[in-house]
Amino acid sequence: MRKIVIIGGSKGIGKAITESLVENNKVYNLSRTEPEESHNNLTHFSIDILSDELPDIEEIDTLIYCPGSINLKPISRLKLDDFRNDFEINVIGAVKAVQKYLSVLKKGTSPSILLFSTVASKLGMPFHASVAAAKSAVEGLTKSLGAELAPTIRVNAIAPTVTNTDLASKLLRNDRMIENITERHPLKKYLQPTEVADLATFLISEKANSISGQIFELDCGIVSFKI
Repeated sequence: MRKIVIIGGSKGIGKAITESLVENNKVYNLSRTEPEESHNNLTHFSIDILSDELPDIEEIDTLIYCPGSINLKPISRLKLDDFRNDFEINVIGAVKAVQKYLSVLKKGTSPSILLFSTVASKLGMPFHASVAAAKSAVEGLTKSLGAELAPTIRVNAIAPTVTNTDLASKLLRNDRMIENITERHPLKKYLQPTEVADLATFLISEKANSISGQIFELDCGIVSFKI
């Protein structure tokens, strides 16, 4: 049974990943919110990734860092603190988790790290300056760590498009916005959390043992195609 640490596994994409893994793995969820459901394989630690000390965990095979932000404003309305806050939650929190658990991960079975970016790092979109800057740093971190930690630990990232979570609820708050989002994507859809979880489950599995330093655009075609 693999040991998996998920930072932010109680909501949204993190919750979907937790649910997809908990039946067959020992999962440690570190988040401010307690999961809605309990399971014998699930251990929860109530922590704030930015302000609290992370718990000691003796065995880890995979680290997944899910926290993120969607802070969409014109550049004239973004404060420097907006940039700082987005960088803290998306990048510094990930670095903190990696540094805490790196020595334990190195002893794991086929160890891996999975981070999260966004399609906004590749596709220039208005009002995304802060989150795009932070997530672009995550992509750089992914490639740098992948090189540094090879061949022992694989490091990859998923860059999803709009996903049906509480975090993205402002983008999907009425039928017109849902229709507009759907039509913008060449595949005429947006993501469900379970779709992201399916890719995450593959990337941390031994089936992906030859994959590291990659950013996977789970984008419903919006980055790759112009139709």
